[in-house]
Amino acid sequence: MSPKNVVFKKICKDKSVAVYMGKRDFVDRVDSVEPVDGIILVDPGALQGRKVFVTLSCTFRYGRDDVNVLGIAFRRELYVSTRQVYPPLQDRDRGIHSRTQAQLLRKLGECAFPFFFEFPDNLPCSVAMQPAPHDVDKQCAVEFEIRAFSAESPDAKVHKRSSVTLTIRKVQFAPESEGVAPSVETTKDFVMSEKPLHVKASLDKEVYYHGEPITVHVSVTNSSSKNVKNIIVSVDQITNVVLYCNDSYVKSVAIEEYGDSVSAGATLQKTYTLLPLLANNRERRCIALDGKLKHEDTNLASSSIVKEGVLKEVLGILVSYRVLVKLIVGGSVSVSVFVFVFVLVEEEEEVVFQEFQRSYLKGMMEDNDGEGNVSGGEDVAPPTEK
Repeated sequence: MSPKNVVFKKICKDKSVAVYMGKRDFVDRVDSVEPVDGIILVDPGALQGRKVFVTLSCTFRYGRDDVNVLGIAFRRELYVSTRQVYPPLQDRDRGIHSRTQAQLLRKLGECAFPFFFEFPDNLPCSVAMQPAPHDVDKQCAVEFEIRAFSAESPDAKVHKRSSVTLTIRKVQFAPESEGVAPSVETTKDFVMSEKPLHVKASLDKEVYYHGEPITVHVSVTNSSSKNVKNIIVSVDQITNVVLYCNDSYVKSVAIEEYGDSVSAGATLQKTYTLLPLLANNRERRCIALDGKLKHEDTNLASSSIVKEGVLKEVLGILVSYRVLVKLIVGGSVSVSVFVFVFVLVEEEEEVVFQEFQRSYLKGMMEDNDGEGNVSGGEDVAPPTEK
């Protein structure tokens, strides 16, 4: 028996509004972005004449929400879009944009209404800086949220009991590049040596997917009188926080010290393999991640792809990767560094719902992530009257 598709559900405390979504990850393919759609279930009796609205927002956070310095909060909304869902402003069937929406509307009944958002081209993807194990509360992150609430108007004060928020992610996917594979070569001269040390390094391609090994081809021609005592190869993640500050973090997410030596007058040609994984960096602070949903695993952050005409400052957090090849030379120890910039991105899934392991659970169950989410199969039934 095949597993059922997962449905994410969250209900506000006064039971007037509930959100149903078929997925929480939305893929940015550079030239297009998957739209956000779902269903809002309302209880007209609990609304007491109030309207229902749904909002898609993109927020940059820098520290905890309750921190306020000189009247400035460490939070900035990069994008907000609001739609009125109830009373509906158009025919309900015209608002259907996906098969999941159509299925949920049939199952949830006449009090269910669809919503639909498209991402603007200038928005970043979800990124979160991994906090230290002892850190608590909100960290530096770019986050996306769907928020449904009932109020007299979209600008009216909203009570917490009448609103519900579901965190979603916008993840980066890039097709295979047909460009030239990165390759760099350099020559190092020494004061007491007539001839130089020549090093060349290259990668097989520019775009790598999460979990894919990275091969580095290194060629060393040591015509100098110095001995190369060791070769160290690493993959570094470079993170720049471009809002509120100019913080920059360079963290090695994969590093190997091979112990290879190249004596004076000798040569070396060798291929090294590195595998950058979050599993090997979970306890390290300030590693950038592809956002994070509680109880859902994530990856190292994908490389930021800045689209033409988009200001880098709007993206909040920029992530890139490089490969470093270091040669430790004898005598007075000197280090030669060779850098290759490449793109690390999400691999596109063929089946949308397979990534949510809770989809294998039978029936509806309460998710203990503190957000009140409910995961269930396609046989989601509307709430019954008590």
